[in-house]
Amino acid sequence: MGIPNISPPDKTCEDPNCPFHGHLPVRGRMMEGTVTSTSMYKTITIQTDYFSLVRKYSRFERRRSKKQARVPDCLDVKVGDTVKVIECRPLSKTVSRVVVSVSRKSSAVQEAE
Repeated sequence: MGIPNISPPDKTCEDPNCPFHGHLPVRGRMMEGTVTSTSMYKTITIQTDYFSLVRKYSRFERRRSKKQARVPDCLDVKVGDTVKVIECRPLSKTVSRVVVSVSRKSSAVQEAE
């Protein structure tokens, strides 16, 4: 199993829907976002910011969207972390992505909040 530019986590798990230790195949787009909620069971909400072209004015506008992603047991995710998610088969009505990498929020940002 290999995801380009992503190394497997040190911790192992028994989760069948883990892309590293389970049987979940991944494909499609890889996205990066900020975790906004971890209240659901094994599922997080991430927010992605992007620019969209407004053709009428030939300018870009900032937009954001929220998506749900599954968190395998071998990854520890908290609100404010930056995560990389990759597409997989639909796991539920709204979840069709899985977290593959976590980078912690910097301590300077944590102290400011």
